[in-house]
Order: sequence, then C-alpha cells, then structure tokens
Amino acid sequence: MTVENTTHQGRRLLRTLNGEAVWPPPVWLMRQAGRFLPEFRAFREKANFLTRCMTPDIATELTLQPIRRFAMDGAILFSDILILPWAMGQSLDFIENKGPVLEPIRSESDLARLNPRRVAEVTAPVMETLSRLRRALSEPVGAAPANSVTLLGFAGAPFTVSCYMVDGGSSREFAQTRLMAFSEPSLFDRLIALLTESTVDMLSAQIEAGAQAVMLFDSWAGLLPPTEFRRHVIAPARQIVAALKARHPCVKIIGFPRLAGIMALEYARETGVDALALDTGADIKAIAAQAPPGLVLQGNLDPISVLAGGEAMRREALAVREAGRGRAHVFNLGHGVLPTTPPEHVGELIATIRNIDT
Repeated sequence: MTVENTTHQGRRLLRTLNGEAVWPPPVWLMRQAGRFLPEFRAFREKANFLTRCMTPDIATELTLQPIRRFAMDGAILFSDILILPWAMGQSLDFIENKGPVLEPIRSESDLARLNPRRVAEVTAPVMETLSRLRRALSEPVGAAPANSVTLLGFAGAPFTVSCYMVDGGSSREFAQTRLMAFSEPSLFDRLIALLTESTVDMLSAQIEAGAQAVMLFDSWAGLLPPTEFRRHVIAPARQIVAALKARHPCVKIIGFPRLAGIMALEYARETGVDALALDTGADIKAIAAQAPPGLVLQGNLDPISVLAGGEAMRREALAVREAGRGRAHVFNLGHGVLPTTPPEHVGELIATIRNIDT
C-alpha cells in the first residue's frame, strides 16, 4: 500500500524496509554525518578519528547532527568499517589527506596474529553508542519527532575489509588483495572466513545494543570478475545474512555491492538481503523489473549532483524518486555525501524529496 503524507508518522524507513511502499519515500544519505557539516568539522579539532569512533559521547553527537539539522529518516552509527580488523589486533592509523594505513596481512603468521576474541571487549564503546542513540531517538531530535528515526548499524563486507587489510590502505585497484585471492586462495579464504564470522558477531551485537536494521557495505565488490564475485562477495554475504536472520529473525539487512553492475541482481537473489542499495550507475527501473519479489531498493542519486545543487540536483533527485514510485524504495545517494557539499544543498534535497507537490 502507498501512504500519502509528509510527516514522520512512525518509523517510515523501517516500514519501507519491511516492504511498504511509503510515499514520498524515506530518505537518509550515506556519509550524512561527515565533513560537509561545520558542526562535524568542529569535532575534528577535539579528537582524532579513532577516538571519535570509540568515544560514545562524541560518536552519539556526530550520529545525531544530521538528524538534528535535516530530520533524516535514518540515523546511521558513526563508526568505520575498519574498526573490526583494528579490534582484532591489526594496527590502524588514519592519516590526513591519505586515509587509513594498516600493517598489511600478507602471510600465515600475519593472519595468526589476529584475535577475533578481542572484538567484543574492544568494541564495547561502539555498542554503548548504539544504546545511547536508541534512547536519544525515543525523544524528539531537532525537527524529528520521537520514535520517527530508524537506527542503523553497519559493517564492511568481508571482501571490502580484506582489501584494506591486505593492501594496507586505500587503493584504486587493491592489486595485492586480488593477487592473494588468485595466488594464495587458501590463505585468502581463511581471511574471508574469519571476517565473515566476526562480522556476524559484531552486527549481532549492534542489533542487541539497539540497531533496528543493519547495512553491509561491499564498496569494492565491483573489482572482482563474476567467479570471484560469487566466491568472495555473494557467499560471505549469504552466510552473514543467514546467521543474522537465525539470531534476529525480524532484523532488516541492506546490502551494498557497489559497482557490481549486472551482478547486483544475482547478489540480491542469492544473499537474501532485504534491501539492495544501488550505486550511481544503476538504473532503478531496470533493476526493479528484474528484482526478486519483495526486494526493497535503496538509492541512488549521484553525489555530484548534490554538490552542484540547484535545478540539476532537483531534476535528478525527482527522477530517482519517480523511478522508485509504487514499490518499497529508500531514497539515498549512489555513494556518500562529498565533503565539499554545501549543507544548504542537502537541506534542499531533503525538502525536494518530501514535497509531494513536485
């Protein structure tokens, strides 16, 4: 059924993830808590990135900033996908203008040093943040009414996390990771298996701490050819979804196999995710025509259009909104908000999506 209203009546995002075709669609944005907000940048001077992630007072505030300013339908935990390998004992630094730097995992002995038993204790502050957020969202936050915002947890998918762990940082190609997958498949399979099991445990803990839905980010899935995609993207995601559903039958899971192209549909069918997040290059109408029954779609406005703002942004945003009309669709971007995006553009985007007269 379609609901015609512009208010935050109930948790519109959670209703959509449960398969309801809400109109206008709920909206939240990847990287909505980020450098484009001046109030976010103020915290960069107070603590480094890891400290911000691991300090509940700070992480709670950063998660709530876009809710307070824009009344988003979803609040996604402020954290990072690399918290997991760091919690297992891999060194991690975030370098300004460079990104994450890790001691690479390249051998059996490197892998043996990782200890998944540390994760629960090390990530306890993250779970405390989620508990605080769940309480905070039970009250009004800015213009968002009490109990109107869905709290989202997340994790990096095993392949994407392994890219950073093996290559030792950011890359366009992640050649070392892909080389290990081909030349040392046994070692790479053990790394993926370790990450799969640990991701299940971490996401389960997030749900128990208050997350009402979770998202699995596979940002570099599109680097793999189909056979490797099935082995290192689809298979681990299927295991994660099955394990989480066994522990938490009502939880909703969003999968984001970025740059997957035509493989995105196979990913959705084979993994059992409740929602498929689409990157900028995907055609929502074409995906919807071939999608499994009941699959929720999320996305997929080009973040560059939000940076541009104005008529170009409004035109593209309305086209994405219209493409999802009549089905369960969560409006989002095809990737994250760019750091140089004016906050006023984001505000105008949210108003455009929620205006049923346009």
